[in-house]
Amino acid sequence: MDESIRPFRIDVPEADLDDLRQRLALTRWPERETVDDWSQGVPLSYLRDVCGYWARSYDWRATERRLNRLPQFRTGIDGLGVHFVHVRSPHPDALPLILTNGWPGSMVEYEKTIGPLADPTRYGGDAADAFHVVCPTLPGYGFSDKPTRPGWTVHRIADAWTRLMSRLGYRRYGAQGSDWGDSVTTSIGQRDPGHVAGIHLTPPIAAPDPATFDDLTDTERDSLAALEHSREWESGYSAEQATKPQTLGYALVDSPVGLCAWILEKYRSWTDCDGDLESVVSRDELLDTVMLYWLPATGASAARLYWESFRQVAEWFTSSTVDTVGVPTGCSIFPKELPRPSRRWAERRYTDVRYWRELDRGGHFAALEQPEAYVEEVRAFFRLVR
Repeated sequence: MDESIRPFRIDVPEADLDDLRQRLALTRWPERETVDDWSQGVPLSYLRDVCGYWARSYDWRATERRLNRLPQFRTGIDGLGVHFVHVRSPHPDALPLILTNGWPGSMVEYEKTIGPLADPTRYGGDAADAFHVVCPTLPGYGFSDKPTRPGWTVHRIADAWTRLMSRLGYRRYGAQGSDWGDSVTTSIGQRDPGHVAGIHLTPPIAAPDPATFDDLTDTERDSLAALEHSREWESGYSAEQATKPQTLGYALVDSPVGLCAWILEKYRSWTDCDGDLESVVSRDELLDTVMLYWLPATGASAARLYWESFRQVAEWFTSSTVDTVGVPTGCSIFPKELPRPSRRWAERRYTDVRYWRELDRGGHFAALEQPEAYVEEVRAFFRLVR
């Protein structure tokens, strides 16, 4: 495996785009849902409208040009080719920072935030808040390689990310994560504490503490109710991806409409959108993300991370013992995020919480939904540990 760092540019063959348009045109649609809301999934009329726009109006080449303005690279780590964005700050005292998203996110999730994080003075900020930004693509996602053997858990990914930061020459760095990135970033804090200045999470992985159940706050009570609702009505995707990702993968890799519905349904459920998804994430941004799963055909390989690690993360929420993290930790809690932990629940695992803020707006994809708030949250925490 070539461990050199090689420049990378996205260059999708026109034949792949022609194939996509043909598949969209030949879609065999189901009948409409028997309800007048999203309770059975993505409504037929909405999905047909989005996919019609995808086929006739969406401009992948504009997205490709825009993404290629970001410096992208690939390198071999632990036998796997890893794709990453690496934006070095013009400010010499910048702190290296590795950002990790999850499913169904992509590099698009961080696109609005990378510039302000790397060069704050260009966006009206302070040079003292600058970061060298590293944004790697999870194995099996985007333009990283797809694992061909089991074993690529969140812990192995964390080890790969620490090797990447070392290879880039960064001896001391920060880490930030959301969704699977929460788990990877938490693991980085556990496995590389000698080099990690601190970790920032949106949100922290914090199981409800049974010792508090006789003295719950209103927020904690709401969180428990939301968790129960999620288990009953919102967890089907994770059950399938954690148990039979290969079976699901045939549909996601073969059908662009199926993939689009699978991803858009979670964006609508997890964003702070009051039922109007495109009021917070534009249609083009949604399709940009879908394309980063469609073009490299990662429906199965991305889902497989659930098969690898979902039980481990679920155990963190059910085990009577707590696997602690001792590095400085910052937590930003966006209101539509699930689960929405309390600080005292989080402090059972993260023993050095130095920053905690509960925000008024935003959901699971905070960097995409509320980029300015996300940037300020990252800056605010890392000011405490630089």
